[in-house]
Amino acid sequence: MHRIVILGCSGTGKSTLARKLGARLDLPVIHLDSLFWEPGWVEAETEVFRARLIDALSGGRWVTDGNYLTKTGDLRLGDADLILWIDQPRWLRLFRIIRRTVTQLGRPRADMGEGCPERLDGAFIEFLRWVWDFDRVTRPRIAEGLERICPGKPVLHLKGDRAIAVWLKSLSS
Repeated sequence: MHRIVILGCSGTGKSTLARKLGARLDLPVIHLDSLFWEPGWVEAETEVFRARLIDALSGGRWVTDGNYLTKTGDLRLGDADLILWIDQPRWLRLFRIIRRTVTQLGRPRADMGEGCPERLDGAFIEFLRWVWDFDRVTRPRIAEGLERICPGKPVLHLKGDRAIAVWLKSLSS
């Protein structure tokens, strides 16, 4: 495995898994959020975002975490050796997001662009609503994007931390 795409809702552990896979398989890790967000939580222009990602993927070996299928799915999915879809219960996703926001308040996360500190404001509340609605609204869009961009390509669904741990352990053997 030299090219891995990790998909799923925020708070599922995509970035954590990406770091673990990158270390275990000696692959560079590309956090899409860090390429997408400009300082002050400003969205990058699509062309700029895509150019950044093309540059990051140019080494030919990578792990990407993040969705952005309508903007970048064509750049990653077709070349991926493995597509992982991480599922976690809604309550756990929300808990993890709230915990990381409170513990990192005022500072950017390691997988986020510079100038994008964690914050508790109206945008955070909107983000929590997006996470709440993910299974109903965004999940079907991702499934449609996968079928449109790479029909029939297998997707490994890992449901919960235990399944992730078992799968990671299987890579060692």
